[in-house]
Amino acid sequence: MQKKRYRPNVAAVILSSTYPQKCEFFLGKRSDVRNTWQFPQGGIDEGETPEEALLRELKEEIGCNEVDIIAEYPYWISYDFPVGVKARKMYPFDGQKQKYFLVKLHDGAKIDLESYHDQEFEDYKYVEYKQLLKKATYFKRHIYRRVIEHFFKEGHIDNVDSA
Repeated sequence: MQKKRYRPNVAAVILSSTYPQKCEFFLGKRSDVRNTWQFPQGGIDEGETPEEALLRELKEEIGCNEVDIIAEYPYWISYDFPVGVKARKMYPFDGQKQKYFLVKLHDGAKIDLESYHDQEFEDYKYVEYKQLLKKATYFKRHIYRRVIEHFFKEGHIDNVDSA
């Protein structure tokens, strides 16, 4: 049996700049997979730290890395790509091994989805926690719940349930 190959990856749980007055999370609609909403994420290049990859990926995917890093999820989370879902950068990997970061957008930070030549998202919105778990792509919902609930329990996010 061949060992599975997981692409090293970072993912950003982005709180809007209105936090803590309003607890809303950024979700982007992928441009290459139909009706798929998710957090910004991307591969870690050779020689790059996860934090460096996070800031680079945010700049590439949402045109903005004006964020404060609030917390890092303490574990790597691996998942397999779902059967039948094909997106850029999947080959030759079976899935991804991700490091999650909780970040908050700076006041006045501007999202520009068209800032990079290889546009990852075609749309975005800020959603409350309950909406997030309904809107996010089905195979990532359990991961998003685990990560956000960890940040909540550790005191990094306030009023997630009242959102």
